[in-house]
Amino acid sequence: MPVPPPPSAVPPLPPNPWGDRRRLRVGLLGGSFNPAHDGHRHIALLALRRLGLDQVWLLVSPQNPLKSPAETPPQPVRIASARAIAGRHPGLRVSGVEARLGTRYTADTLVALTRRFPRTRFVWLMGADNLAQIDRWARWGTIFRTVPVAIFARGPYSQRALAAKAARRFAPFRLAAGAAHALAATRPPAWVYLSIRRHPASSTALRAARGVS
Repeated sequence: MPVPPPPSAVPPLPPNPWGDRRRLRVGLLGGSFNPAHDGHRHIALLALRRLGLDQVWLLVSPQNPLKSPAETPPQPVRIASARAIAGRHPGLRVSGVEARLGTRYTADTLVALTRRFPRTRFVWLMGADNLAQIDRWARWGTIFRTVPVAIFARGPYSQRALAAKAARRFAPFRLAAGAAHALAATRPPAWVYLSIRRHPASSTALRAARGVS
């Protein structure tokens, strides 16, 4: 059996395509990727197009603090899974950077990345299911105050997500969906909610099909 590749370093930034000092726009799609699937790729490609991004990084977490380590394969295995769905697309990069940064929580990862790349415009990407329960995350308000956030509609979670604590607290900073292209250049807090075509893939369903909890 081949040995999975080790966690990658911080993904390289692409050359500035404009030849000037314009800031690059990078979306950050974090998660366990247990396993990665076409739904993740679907969101990443939509983010590239709808938000006008140069890259999307798939940030494979060392360990989700809200999930049991016993139920999570080693990070290198999940990184290999994410690389498989990213394929050779030039706008998609896979990273296990949180292990190198020594960060456990998303809020800390975002602060560290914005400090390391001060001229990069980062956008945090997540599904509506996470917006519905993000108040369980450590220092979740810091996430909204550090980078702009793009929320993608996901199945039955949409109504509950838009009525959730985070959506109510940051309601004054919500952009219209038509302004999504301006999100990366907007000073946080700023967020947008995007209605998208639902993709049927889910990590939970894939694990169940394999007989894994």
